[in-house]
Amino acid sequence: MRLLTIGAFARDAGLTVKALRIYADTGLLRPAAVDPESGYRYYRPEQLDLARLVARLRRGGMPLRRIRQVCAHWPDDPSTVAGEIARWWSATQAETAAREQLVTSLVVELRTRRTTMTDQSTGFGLRCAARTDIGRVRTSNEDRAYAGRRLLAVADGAAGPGGSEASAAVIKALARLDTGPWDAPGTVLADATRAADDAVRQVGAGTGASPISTVTALLQIGDRFELVHVGDTRAYRWRGGELTRLTRDDSYVQTLVDADRIDPALALAHRQRALLTQALDGTGTAKPAHAAHRLVAYDRYLLCSDGVWAVVPDDDLAAVAAGLDPTETVRAVIDLADRAGAPDNVACVVADVVP
Repeated sequence: MRLLTIGAFARDAGLTVKALRIYADTGLLRPAAVDPESGYRYYRPEQLDLARLVARLRRGGMPLRRIRQVCAHWPDDPSTVAGEIARWWSATQAETAAREQLVTSLVVELRTRRTTMTDQSTGFGLRCAARTDIGRVRTSNEDRAYAGRRLLAVADGAAGPGGSEASAAVIKALARLDTGPWDAPGTVLADATRAADDAVRQVGAGTGASPISTVTALLQIGDRFELVHVGDTRAYRWRGGELTRLTRDDSYVQTLVDADRIDPALALAHRQRALLTQALDGTGTAKPAHAAHRLVAYDRYLLCSDGVWAVVPDDDLAAVAAGLDPTETVRAVIDLADRAGAPDNVACVVADVVP
């Protein structure tokens, strides 16, 4: 039987001799033979595949404990090994995204704060209104809207079992933020969004369905809005006579537009317009977008579901956003969707920033 010295084996496997000794001591990669007098270790060439797998997983950042679990299926079941690696990487990405959101929000807060981190006092208030409508075609309403003292939110549950419960659970989880104060303002919205995702999971467990919900929310913290968004609900800002969209749809058609594969003007007519690339589905894999927007007096914010923007052009939204008070504007937006046929549920929130 041909054996490789530990040095030769380490070189061929892309590992260090020190790492091989650690893997041997932990039972992950034991030598084929050990010289009884010198203690020198030898390995079979057939062990190289496993050693190279371990080396690649370590370079990818997988901890040794998880590597031992993965390698327990090697070489008999490579598909299971691949599945274990994929699950670990998905969880790692979710954890990294959560840390990124936390750090990004903290940096924004530290750069913009004028008082202490626990002081949410501000010179601004919100005058707002919210409304949903079942539309002309649907037999149930899966849309939810919320307008409070500090929080604005729109959620859209997927049509079918658990859809309305999912969107309601999302709004309920976020609505707890409306009272404040919070111990960690920089992470409060991200934490509440994770709680909302878990609430969707609980809805699924209770109904036996696989519900999902989109959400777009704005939370006033001091002199800024923190925004969270996942799915195809939208947020707009009206400032100085111009309507600006603040969110990007998490949809298949949006990826086609971004890649210049279809003209944006044709996106609404695409047969897969409603196909989402991510939403809150209770699995913890969604990666919501986060942003911060400085409050400016007399700005107006409009949140809506796709039941609005899919049938009401932005120019028409801009026209109604230019006047009327929030309650009248919400009614006007719902009326525009109704005149366009309202094939979907409709949800709208309008808020004015007042000094």
